[in-house]
Order: sequence, then structure tokens, then C-alpha cells
Amino acid sequence: MDVRTAEYVMLNGSKKELVKQIGDGSIIKRFDMTPFPVGGRDIICPHFLELKWATGCPFDCAWCYLRGTMRHYPRRKNPTYKSREKVRSHLQRFFRVDYPAEKEVLNTGEVADSLMSEHTNTPFSRFVVPLFETQQRHKVLFLTKSPWVDNLLKMNPHNQVIVSFSLNSEAVANRWETAPSIAKRIEAAAETFEAGYETRIRIDPIVPYPETEWPKHYRKLIDNIFSNLYPERITLGSLRGLQSTINEAVDKSWVDCLREPSNWGKRMPSELRYRTFEVILDHLEEHHGYSNVSLCKEPLMMWEKLGLSWKNCACNCVW
Repeated sequence: MDVRTAEYVMLNGSKKELVKQIGDGSIIKRFDMTPFPVGGRDIICPHFLELKWATGCPFDCAWCYLRGTMRHYPRRKNPTYKSREKVRSHLQRFFRVDYPAEKEVLNTGEVADSLMSEHTNTPFSRFVVPLFETQQRHKVLFLTKSPWVDNLLKMNPHNQVIVSFSLNSEAVANRWETAPSIAKRIEAAAETFEAGYETRIRIDPIVPYPETEWPKHYRKLIDNIFSNLYPERITLGSLRGLQSTINEAVDKSWVDCLREPSNWGKRMPSELRYRTFEVILDHLEEHHGYSNVSLCKEPLMMWEKLGLSWKNCACNCVW
């Protein structure tokens, strides 16, 4: 099985040869759709590896980008699983790569909810975690809106595993998300944290809703998180929508917030996005002494305006 590599310009300006894909790229492939930023409007997004074990999601959030991404798939965004043996063979080939020698995080949640099979007879975690525990270089990342962590809690060792929970304010979740409650997700995050898993949090998409009360809702979310666990890192993302996502959305009420074009779809106005990030960052630092925060797919100018170091971006999807 062929291993394709390529030279990439890292955000700090250095160059590295990295794995681009394994075999046909249907299982392991680098997400490299964002070029090196040269202007203030360019999007900051480190190139990361996807582990595409499945596609789709059982939940039904109004702004789900999978609606647009998978609009041409026969089952659209309904969960679809790939051959476990193919996943195994591609992972084993990847683990044997000696050069490049970079440590990698393989994201299982870019085109699927990572824990969507956990309540079935063949949960993905039971299959993939033991594979990653056969080596010590690379880690697998689970990104989820699910509280289905029972299988993870029964597994040891789990040194090569990262679990990341996608959260939002309760007001926003109740309005636009059709997924398990925020309380259940935080409870699951606390359980993985207590079990010794590297546990991350992603708050995305941040929406200033209700119009005058959103700051208190996001402050409450932050307080609830830290009352239950201490995340390894937190990644923040603002409401955005590619045109394909907007076209396929059933409930388009959220689109009214998007008034600014960008290199990654339509966005809320810059000043409003800045204000939402500022409220959350200030609360994290002032009330919890926490500063290990990155942004997701925000332009260079937003990072600089907030005083964050985009060249050292350590967001949800990377080491």
C-alpha cells in the first residue's frame, strides 16, 4: 500500500514533509484545504490527518455542514460505516511509516460523529483504541456530541486517545441543536476526564443568542464545564456557513446572523464575533485562570485582534 507524502508550510513558517495520505486516501488523508495565510482575511487552520472510518451523524443540528458536504452521497448524512478491515490495514500501514517521523493526531470526527456507533453491537471505540495502543507515536481523536462513553470507560490502557466534546450554551442548543443535552455531554466529559483520558472541549458554533442575554449563557456554560472537569484545551468557533450548507439546511433561521463573506463561507460580522470571543476568553481567564484556548477556522486578523498567537495554534484537531 502506497504512502504519499508532501512538503507543507507550517503556521510558524517552517517546512515539514508529512504524510498526505495512505493508499487511495479513503481512510487516512490530510485535511489541507486551507493554504498558508498571507493576508488578514486568510483562515487559520493547521493541516491535520483525518481517519475516515465512517460518514454522517445521527443528530440533526440546523447548521450541520454534513448536509452540504454529503448532499451527493446516496444516504446523504445518515450514518454509513466503512470496512473495519480496510481501516485496520490502512492504520497498520500508517503505523509502520518511519519517515516522516512526526507525531500525529488522527481525527475521527471531521465527517462523522466519532461515538455514533457506541450503542451498537460493534462500537468503533472497542475496535480502534486497541489498535492505537499497539504503538506510542500517534493518537486517535474522538470528537462528539454524544454522551455514549461507557465503552471508553471500560478500556485500559488508553494512553493514545483524546476525547473532545462539542458544546454550546443551553439556549443555543435548545434552539438549533437536535442532539443529547449539554448537561449529559458535560457529564460524559467529566467521566472521561476522571478516567484519565485527555479531554478537550470545543465550543462551536458560538451564537449571540438570545440577543441581550447571550453573555450570561456562555459564562454559565464555562462555569458548568469547570465545575466538572479541567479541559486539556478549549477551541472556540463562531457561527459560519458554506453556501452548500445553507442550501441544504431545513431550518434556515440561523442564516440571518450571517452577513459577512469570508474565505470559509458566510459569517457573523467581525465586530460581533470579536465581542463573543472576548466575553468567553475574559471569563475563562478572570474566573478560572485558564488560557489554553484556540480558535477554529477564524481569519488571521481575528487572532491578532484578540492577542492570540496563530503561529502556535494548538486547536482541537492537532497534537
